[in-house]
Amino acid sequence: MTLTMSLPTHIPVLLNEVIEALQVKPGKRFIDCTLGLGGHAQAILERSMPGGKLLGIDADSYAIKIASKKLEAYKDDFIPVNDNFSNLETICKRYDFLPVDGILFDLGISSAQLEDGERGFSFQQEGQPDMRFSDGQVLTATDLINILPENRLAQLIFEYGEEPHSRQIAKLIVKNRPVVSTLDLAKIIEQAAGGRQSKIHPATRTFLALRIAVNHELEYLEKALTQTMNCLDRRGRLVVISYHSLEDRIVKQFMKRETMSCLCPPQTPVCICGHAPSFKLISKKIITPSSTEVEKNPRSRSAKLRVVERL
Repeated sequence: MTLTMSLPTHIPVLLNEVIEALQVKPGKRFIDCTLGLGGHAQAILERSMPGGKLLGIDADSYAIKIASKKLEAYKDDFIPVNDNFSNLETICKRYDFLPVDGILFDLGISSAQLEDGERGFSFQQEGQPDMRFSDGQVLTATDLINILPENRLAQLIFEYGEEPHSRQIAKLIVKNRPVVSTLDLAKIIEQAAGGRQSKIHPATRTFLALRIAVNHELEYLEKALTQTMNCLDRRGRLVVISYHSLEDRIVKQFMKRETMSCLCPPQTPVCICGHAPSFKLISKKIITPSSTEVEKNPRSRSAKLRVVERL
C-alpha cells in the first residue's frame, strides 16, 4: 500500500486511562510496543514534553510510515522501529533506550489493518486470507487453511478461536480447498456453523484463530512481557490493553505471578522457590471503557486494561 497525504483516522482506546496509568510527565521516557497509527504515542509525547522521549515498535511497516508522518513534529523525540515486540530488550539496547518510565501494549488489530481488504484480516472485505502483521513473514492464513491436515486445522480453530464448531468448520474448509478468498472462507464457516445465530458473525472466532496462529501472537506476547522487567526503571509502569480472553489470560497470569513473593504450591511448608516479586499491582479492578467511549468507538467494547508498577 502506498502512503498518501490523507492519513487514516484513528481513535485510541482508553486514551485518558492509559495516560493516567503510565503517569506521563515531562522529561520521562516511554515505549509503545504496538505503535499502530500513533494515537496513544501522540498523546504520550504531547504530555511528556519538554524533554520526553518515546520509542514506538510495530511489526507493520505501513503503520510505521503512518505514525512517523503523524508524529513528524516530534521527530527529535520519537524513535520508530519496524520490528516485533518479542524483541523488546534487544531493541532497547540497540537504541540505548534503557531504562524507561513506562511501557504500553495495545494488543489486537488496528482499524487500518482490518479495513484494508488486501491484508485479508476481515470477513467483510474481499481479499486473499493473508493476515500477516509483517510482510517479512512467510506463512499466511491461506497457507494454513489449504495445507494443514483437517484435525490440526480443527485444533487450531478450537484452541485459538475457542470455536465450538471447529471440527465442522475444518471439515468443510478441507472439502472446499483451495480456499483463496476471505468472503468465500466466511461463507464456508457460516455454513459449517449453522448460519447466523447471534449478533457475532460466525466467522469471527475462526478469523481470530488464524490471525493469532499466523502471527504467533500469544507466544510473542509472553516473551515480550517477560522482557519488560529488564526494561522498566524502578516505579516504571507496565500498561496492557487486551481484547480477547486468551491474551488477557496471559497478561493476568504474568502480572499475578510477578507480583507474588512465593510461587511454591500451597502445601509447601517453607518457601523453596526463591522467587521475588518484580511488580506491584496498581489496580485490582480491570479498567474498561465507559459507555460513552463504547458508543463513540464500538471497537473498544471488549478492551481490558491492566497495570502494574516495577518494584
